[in-house]
Amino acid sequence: MPVATYSLVALDCPDPQVLAEFYQGVLGGEIGTYSDDWYTLDVPGGARIAFQRATGHTPPEWPRGDRNSQQAHLDLDVEDLDRSQEQVLALGATPLDLDDRGGERGFRVYADPAGHPFCLCREQ
Repeated sequence: MPVATYSLVALDCPDPQVLAEFYQGVLGGEIGTYSDDWYTLDVPGGARIAFQRATGHTPPEWPRGDRNSQQAHLDLDVEDLDRSQEQVLALGATPLDLDDRGGERGFRVYADPAGHPFCLCREQ
């Protein structure tokens, strides 16, 4: 018997509304607000992500782990890496590592507007 039921992942950021809107553009879903400091995104399929204001937030330095480690990252499955890359860049993502080794590696790494790394992964 499990101890708990999954609820959500919360990402610290300087502006929760901006980050919620970014991920809504990437994943779809409905944005909810608890306060100016806490937004949620109910993603189609049942997952939830929360965005929490963190005063003095310092983005992680991907791929370094010695300072400001990744803390967490999201893997997002896509059908077409090239088309999806164009879309996330237009939404405000920053490329971190786009070398998918001619398609061999199967993923590319970006940062969201608050600096959190996330990967677009080719669906298997």
